[in-house]
Amino acid sequence: MHKSEPRFYMTKRNQISFGKIVQIHLIALALALLICAAVIVAVTKVNPLGVYSALYAGAVGNARRFWVTVRETVVLLLVAVGLTPAFRMRFWNIGAEGQILMGGMVSAAFMIYGAGRLPALLLLLCMLIGSMAAGMIWGLIPAWFKAKHNTNETLFTLMMNYVAMQLVTFAICFWENPKGSNSIGTINQKTRAGWFPSMGGAEFAGNQYVLSCMIVFAVTLLMFFYLRRSKHGFEIAVVGSSQNTARYAGINVPRVILRTMAISGAICGLAGAVIVGGSSHTLSTSTANGRGFTAIIVAWMANFNPLFMVLISGLLIFMQQGAIQIASQYKLNENFSSIITGIILFFLIGCEFFVRYRIQIRKKEDR
Repeated sequence: MHKSEPRFYMTKRNQISFGKIVQIHLIALALALLICAAVIVAVTKVNPLGVYSALYAGAVGNARRFWVTVRETVVLLLVAVGLTPAFRMRFWNIGAEGQILMGGMVSAAFMIYGAGRLPALLLLLCMLIGSMAAGMIWGLIPAWFKAKHNTNETLFTLMMNYVAMQLVTFAICFWENPKGSNSIGTINQKTRAGWFPSMGGAEFAGNQYVLSCMIVFAVTLLMFFYLRRSKHGFEIAVVGSSQNTARYAGINVPRVILRTMAISGAICGLAGAVIVGGSSHTLSTSTANGRGFTAIIVAWMANFNPLFMVLISGLLIFMQQGAIQIASQYKLNENFSSIITGIILFFLIGCEFFVRYRIQIRKKEDR
């Protein structure tokens, strides 16, 4: 080869073990923490070890904080799992926020109108099924236009978020409590009708969130096997790789698009029920709270592997919850804690390059 050939070059990995993926992410996390320490010392003159101690304390420092972190993790995980089949199909579903809101709105409606009229178990089932149906419909609308008219799904699903926000605002006008507050407050605070039942005894700090965890981990496992072991999962992968190849293989592409987005929207809608019925017990335009966009990062970083998303979701929520404690304990601007989180995300996202590619050194005789 000519002498001008570069000494270093990259090659795409054909496959990589799960252990190697974990190793790469741990190295990236360690480097990110070192950079964060340098930034903390340079800007605040605060001992970075103390800041990291506050980070840990804020996320899992006691039983209550630990379960709040778990609660936020499972919700983010559920949304990421919901986005996964659509993304594997290369259908860029940016509408998870709207699908969550629609699911949450239907759950709130059942809680308001079903309290005292439906048995507790039936009310809970109606909330779960209704929220999934609402999210499914919200996902099918852009999917139908994509399948029939090849519209831009990214823009379509994004705009659907704003429509959902306005529908929630419209619903709050009818459910205001008290009137004129522009809020519905805590739904069924006295009767707790529609609240997810507590499990594990009153002394167990996480008794409110056990059912949410069970639902989310069941959906995560089902999605893993659905994508890896089922015929539908294979069709999703083929359509995502090439729609022309899928058509040549006899796959009905429009049907796969509609079916996949129905599943994606339904799971994101279910997340709305988990939020409204399992934790917040209220509804507002901020019910989704950006989870639909954060879940995109989780799905990509996990390479669309639902099981690996458990780790990524836990890490991101750990950092978010800990950052709140840092800002409070050291009287720092909240934006500073966001900088720390941003640095870590930068390294974790950047390390995906090394997951997909290998840097090699060209041998002297080949140069």
